[in-house]
Amino acid sequence: MKKSIAITLPVRDLERSKAFFSALGFSFDPQFGSGHGCGMVVSDDIFVMLCAESFFGTLTRKPMADPRTSTIALLCLFCDSRAEVDAVASKALSLGATLPEDPQDHGFMYQHGFADLDGHMWALTHIEDAPARQPAEYAAVQI
Repeated sequence: MKKSIAITLPVRDLERSKAFFSALGFSFDPQFGSGHGCGMVVSDDIFVMLCAESFFGTLTRKPMADPRTSTIALLCLFCDSRAEVDAVASKALSLGATLPEDPQDHGFMYQHGFADLDGHMWALTHIEDAPARQPAEYAAVQI
């Protein structure tokens, strides 16, 4: 079985969030769209399901956390260059995202990011000529 992942994020205003991510260059698969949500294509194997908060509440019995006041996840998106990291962060900020912290330069790894319109945290990351590290070691640096 081919492995892929779909991350479901609750959003307050589905059309506003779709416009925001479209302006950042993401596309949407109409096969995964309804009045309750839409499927944002990150890559051939990665999708983010933007789901109206009112419907998201029906998907789980647990209470929904508010990403504006609580961190529930850090979504790390790898970019091809430092320039791309800065360009995407700058564009997101110009579209209404907020800056959760200053860019971080770890030498071999550069990170910048934004909190989207609903407060979900996106870490934009570029790794220079990635050294021979295990994925868990990358996670340790990001935290």
